[in-house]
Amino acid sequence: MWMRSAAGARRLGTAGALAVAAGGTVAGALPVREPWGLWGTYGSAVTTAGAVLAYAGLTLLVLAWWAYGRLRDGDGDGDRARDGDGDGGKGPGVRHALVTLGWWAAPFVLAPPLHSADVYSYIAQGAMVLEGHDVYSHGPSVLGPDSLGADAAASVGGHWTDTPAPYGPVFLLLAKAVVWGTGGTVVPAVLGMRLVAVAALLLIVWAVRGLAVECGADERRALWLAVLNPLLLLHVVGGAHNDGLMIGLMLTGVLLALRGRPLTGSAVVALAVMIKSPAALALLFIGLIAVRRGEGPLVRRVVKAMPGPGLVAAAVVAAASLLGGTGFGWLRTQSVAGTIHTPLSITSDLGQGAGLAARALAGAELGAVKGAVQTIGLAAALALIVFLAFRTVLPWRDRRPLDPVYGLGLSLLALVALSPMVQPWYLLWGTVAVAATVPARNSPVVRVLMVLSAGLVYETAPSGHTPPYGFVLGALACAVALVALRRRPASPVLPGPGGAIVPPGCPSVSRPR
Repeated sequence: MWMRSAAGARRLGTAGALAVAAGGTVAGALPVREPWGLWGTYGSAVTTAGAVLAYAGLTLLVLAWWAYGRLRDGDGDGDRARDGDGDGGKGPGVRHALVTLGWWAAPFVLAPPLHSADVYSYIAQGAMVLEGHDVYSHGPSVLGPDSLGADAAASVGGHWTDTPAPYGPVFLLLAKAVVWGTGGTVVPAVLGMRLVAVAALLLIVWAVRGLAVECGADERRALWLAVLNPLLLLHVVGGAHNDGLMIGLMLTGVLLALRGRPLTGSAVVALAVMIKSPAALALLFIGLIAVRRGEGPLVRRVVKAMPGPGLVAAAVVAAASLLGGTGFGWLRTQSVAGTIHTPLSITSDLGQGAGLAARALAGAELGAVKGAVQTIGLAAALALIVFLAFRTVLPWRDRRPLDPVYGLGLSLLALVALSPMVQPWYLLWGTVAVAATVPARNSPVVRVLMVLSAGLVYETAPSGHTPPYGFVLGALACAVALVALRRRPASPVLPGPGGAIVPPGCPSVSRPR
């Protein structure tokens, strides 16, 4: 019954989220030192039991999400008549989805950091800014035992203890404000960063709904894939990752551009860039929105429209970097994350294998070979992004140009797939943009994102570590998701005028404002 009604799926997901939070209380990414004694360790047996409970809850949450998506498309008996919010269509409506989001997200708000210890780095870096340290030259280890962020710095993962901050000044100022307001005490500081994450979640909801309306997509389906997604709930709310704030600001800027305010949108995207730099891709597609709306020859439209977003963003970045007091050091630390090997990076794995083989056969240096493969991967990603940019203004093989928002989503996915460092939550960069523009659930891209979202939630343990069994569980989840998709009949893809297949598109992009 729980899998056959929207209310039942909501309850199942809430139970799963509660189990994840409860298990994480003893098995999450707990601080090394915590003066209040709320997030302490209780021995290996209790920790193992907590991890099992958290994984079981995560499985319930994934199942509930999958069932909710099936119900959204009208399968099962649904709850529209009983809940009164079906919005005139099949399955649960927008209001039901938003209330469900609240129920699923609430258990994570007061939990310790889940599936990642990155929030301790954020707090430590905020303390470094507050105490006048150069966060772009030193890592959290520079904080002394009497520093405000000392307990957070002691809980930073080994890879990041001596790593300079790769984040922009806007995020560091937010982290500084949280440390100042909480005195750097671990529990209040984590909860302060989580409030930032919740605000980011609300911003994402607003932007996704607006983009769905502008692009003629199904608002309910967009919310399901974008914000009810367990990967987002787990890592943006549970892990308090700053990727959520980057995504929210980036999509807000794009939405403003779609609504005829490209320069204001570019300024907002600049704020997103100063959270994490991949948001800069949105500036390219904001320019392409203006190109699509212009009149006259294509070259003239490109020359007229493309410089504006970049110039506005550069001015905002320069002003914020100077006024924030952290300077421009963040521009030189963007590659530090690539020095850490993550198993999800295809180019790093291939480079590692090629480097080992070259060292064994010819005595080559492992690092040089690996770096070359990673560079080739980034070049390939750049080529794909350029191709997608051209596809947003030019038809290709009897298909109309791509929608710029959809092109942005695909570009971010290409960048993630070929990046030298990939974390599970990076998938969200492009997923949220794609979700807001694709009208068909049976879109191949959407189906891939559904499967990956279901699998990648298992890649990291509640403690934030990456155990081998996480990949086994993730692969199993992907296999089950693929079987579930194959058993579901796909709706036909209808051709557009003249027999051309019509890709996702925002009607508002092509009409002048």
